[in-house]
Amino acid sequence: MAKNIPLNERIILALDVADPATAKEFVKKTEASLGYYKVGLQLFMAGWFDVVDWIVDRGHKVMLDLKFFDIPETVKLAVAQIQAHGVSLATIHGNDAIIEAALEERGDLQLLAVTVLTSFGEEDLRAMGMTQSIEDLVYFRAKRALKLGCDGVVCSGVEAAKLRDGLGDKLIMVTPGIRPGANIMDDSDDQTRIMTAGRAIAAGADHVVVGRPITKVSDPLAVIAAMQAEIAALG
Repeated sequence: MAKNIPLNERIILALDVADPATAKEFVKKTEASLGYYKVGLQLFMAGWFDVVDWIVDRGHKVMLDLKFFDIPETVKLAVAQIQAHGVSLATIHGNDAIIEAALEERGDLQLLAVTVLTSFGEEDLRAMGMTQSIEDLVYFRAKRALKLGCDGVVCSGVEAAKLRDGLGDKLIMVTPGIRPGANIMDDSDDQTRIMTAGRAIAAGADHVVVGRPITKVSDPLAVIAAMQAEIAALG
């Protein structure tokens, strides 16, 4: 069943920049087309909650992508700190004890468990001594997170269809590793499991996280428009 998510919230723009001023310029430049922004570790360390509050005060949603991974009590207290800032989504690692602790202080915040980073490939799992496929590992972790009460997961578009088919519509799926046009990586790309925005949404993702393909081009609004057109056509 298709979810009623506005087109301007399908793409979450990753504000992976070094300072709040640059982040604010990107928001001002794109907010007529977008309503969802990701604040990650780099920007958060530079601007703390001030930049989060500024985005929320402009009427936009924020995904706070700090990937909390610590002892459960510390994660619980960290999640509690987010409550007063109007954040819509926050990321935690998909460890059982971490999920359970975070849920105690969730409030209205929706929590996403990180399954397997999209920078990981099969060879990385082999190097860690794991024998299952990435797809199977992501599915196992997502199923476990949903059972524990987590709202959703971060996964690549490659796994989205299997998760949606197996775990249903309740699960929120947010997909990074999005590239425009054909699924082509250059030598500098640090993502290995990538997909276009439209294909990821068609496979079952609720939102796609896009950074450099928008922030590193001369005409970001044209890229956003093309991605949104593909999402509308395929999603």
